[in-house]
Amino acid sequence: MLDKKLGEEIIDLIKREVVPALGCTEPAAVSLCVAKATEMLGEIPAKIELRLSGNILKNAMGVGIPGTGMIGLPIAVALGALVGKSEYGLEVLRDVDADSVGKGKQYIAENRISIKLFEDAPSNLHIHVAAIGEDGHKAEAVISRAHTNFVYLNKDGEIVYEEGGSNLEAENNVEVKDPQLNLRTVYEFATTMPLEDISFILEAKKLNKAAADLALTSDFGHSLGSTMKKNGIGLFGDSPLEHIIYNTSAACDARMGGAQIAVMSNSGSGNQGICATMPVVSYAEDINASEEQLIRALTLSHLTSIYIKQSLGRLSALCGCVVASTGASSGICYLMGGGYEEISAAVKNMIANITGMICDGAKPSCSLKISSGVSTALLSAMLAMNGKCVTEAEGIICDDVDRSIHNLTSIGREAMKETDKLVLNIMTNK
Repeated sequence: MLDKKLGEEIIDLIKREVVPALGCTEPAAVSLCVAKATEMLGEIPAKIELRLSGNILKNAMGVGIPGTGMIGLPIAVALGALVGKSEYGLEVLRDVDADSVGKGKQYIAENRISIKLFEDAPSNLHIHVAAIGEDGHKAEAVISRAHTNFVYLNKDGEIVYEEGGSNLEAENNVEVKDPQLNLRTVYEFATTMPLEDISFILEAKKLNKAAADLALTSDFGHSLGSTMKKNGIGLFGDSPLEHIIYNTSAACDARMGGAQIAVMSNSGSGNQGICATMPVVSYAEDINASEEQLIRALTLSHLTSIYIKQSLGRLSALCGCVVASTGASSGICYLMGGGYEEISAAVKNMIANITGMICDGAKPSCSLKISSGVSTALLSAMLAMNGKCVTEAEGIICDDVDRSIHNLTSIGREAMKETDKLVLNIMTNK
């Protein structure tokens, strides 16, 4: 049984990292930063100047903005200024309607928005917004390292808040330090915590299943989910694999296609939240799992994903579905009756297979990568339950599962930096 204090810290960690988000979290974070600067300015800005890290640009260029029928940053910026509310967090654009979209298009047409790459940004996730009024008043807001983490606020040259500063707001903003995890701790937490303490994770099922159900009866993105449901039986059979693919990819279709519906994110990513949730939910339904089994499997999946992201970082050149599919594989393995050893084997099988999948931005085709990830999740769990695991003699896998995880994250965090730069260069020069 886990130490009570550690258990409470992990619950707080999950509640911070598994939160609702409307639309892709990168443009949502930009909208949030714009909304905050606009609120400080006290008027609709005459001009908005943005400097963004490469990973923010990459993940916001080709994704649909909820409720707009449009893609990319300009409309996200305009709506952040016109109707965004910072109190909504990553649901900042909750109040978007047809009228505000029309006004947003006009705002863009008036050339009020300037977006530039921040070449040497201090974080892969960095957003600097300057909102300038008609009379020259200026408000600045900076988000860095995490999608809702404001580190600097300034109004007309006066610092309102600065991370680590001595002003009143800074003194009242106590930084929360994440508990350090390993897979054993993750497993023990998910399988031994009192059910009532972790049942809140079912909200992830509720939100993400609603997104999947919407896309299965509509046309969003590439409609991979609905196409798979209609046409996949002949190729894959009416099987758990087919169900996992269409349920997970459909939720991604909705999110990347700009559906005005919130999903439950994980570690700042809606797609990661979908990928950590829907394979587990789908498989649990197929085997008629109990509610307790589902709660513990979802907790295991989401917390495994959080653990891996602790050493990978928020944004990288490594596709987030690699991380979240690994979490999903652990959850599926648990539902198959696996214990710690089998789950460790499933994780190692995942790392041996899809490490290196690149992130080339948030976009409708993310559903294809998610489908690859969740297919591998089921395969890896099946192998683990049959005593099959990639060995230390093979590639980047170690006998120690935590070392294997850190091999994965060091590749994504360090070795793929140049990949990240090249991907962004290709994307911005097409």
